[in-house]
Amino acid sequence: MRFVIDREQLLKGLLMVSKAIPQKAELPILNNVKISLTDRGLELTGSDNNMTICTVVPYMIGDKQIIRNGQKGETLVASKILIEVVRHLEEAEATFELVDNAILKIEDSRSNFKLNSIRADEYPQIDLSVSGAVFEAKASDIQALVDQTAFAASIKETRPILTAVNLEAHDHVLTATATDTARLARKSIDIDNNVHFTANIPAKKLVDITKSFEDAQMVTIAISDKKAVFSFNNTVISTRLTNGDYPNTKNIVPKAFNFFLEVNSHEFLSAMERVSLLSADHDGVVKLIMTEDEVEMISRSSLVGSANEKLSVFQFSGERLEISFRASFVADAIRANKSEDVTIAFIGEMKPFVVRNSKDDSIDMLVTPLRA
Repeated sequence: MRFVIDREQLLKGLLMVSKAIPQKAELPILNNVKISLTDRGLELTGSDNNMTICTVVPYMIGDKQIIRNGQKGETLVASKILIEVVRHLEEAEATFELVDNAILKIEDSRSNFKLNSIRADEYPQIDLSVSGAVFEAKASDIQALVDQTAFAASIKETRPILTAVNLEAHDHVLTATATDTARLARKSIDIDNNVHFTANIPAKKLVDITKSFEDAQMVTIAISDKKAVFSFNNTVISTRLTNGDYPNTKNIVPKAFNFFLEVNSHEFLSAMERVSLLSADHDGVVKLIMTEDEVEMISRSSLVGSANEKLSVFQFSGERLEISFRASFVADAIRANKSEDVTIAFIGEMKPFVVRNSKDDSIDMLVTPLRA
């Protein structure tokens, strides 16, 4: 294997696949990146056995030649050191040459590196084939779907199913749901393909995948019974699904409410951040006392003291209501709504309440209150 390649495009590809390479892999071979020069270009592959990323650095991008003087071949080389070597090269191009299937020479006009490499056939077999329900969507729509839900997934491994985002599709609608039982986030988008499936994708992996979309316009998604495959630009990402049945949350969001608080998102978040500084045991618990004439936030700690603040811009309808909640949960819900103003709808003191953007009915944000 031998080729001359544009350093910037190579580094971009290496950083893409490195997102799937663990800090310390259970299988040491997975600490390596697989490099293959093929008819398509330079294929780079990284995996942790749960998520795999394969991206191709093409021979040409527009009128610019990216790879030249190529001789096909493949090898494995340590991901971390390869990235650092490529990052620190100063020339625009670098020459790669595989010697005796054991040494990968990397050089430009100033530097020369010889990295130990491993035969590519020692790398685990990676299945990136597409099967099951296949559909296409705007990359920005999938990013929004994940941004506005994945934060509500559990970070505790005691119930692995709750660390996943549930994706469900039917009748041209794709819905994402995440919950840790104390809160829930749900969002739906329209899709052109009339596919039917339900799948549980690890929330952390899903966030990493959508962050990788970068300048992609469209993404093709394939959902089978074992994995989800995302294809965009010159990149394919596969992730295993989380086993188990997701909790039935379809009817968990209340339909009717007795109290409504309309607030400016920025003012409410700023006030909540200040008041929660003094909340008991640093749990960020805030009490909200609401009447039609006044809305006040309060937090107390027997060790530190207390704090309170009154909102200057609000509209409240209903009888006097007191309710306590974890400030970070409400803050996450408000930010996820991405709206200048939000409406918080309540049933009663100890009933779950909803944070809504009145201009976007595709989103549901549910928060369970706490006992004061």
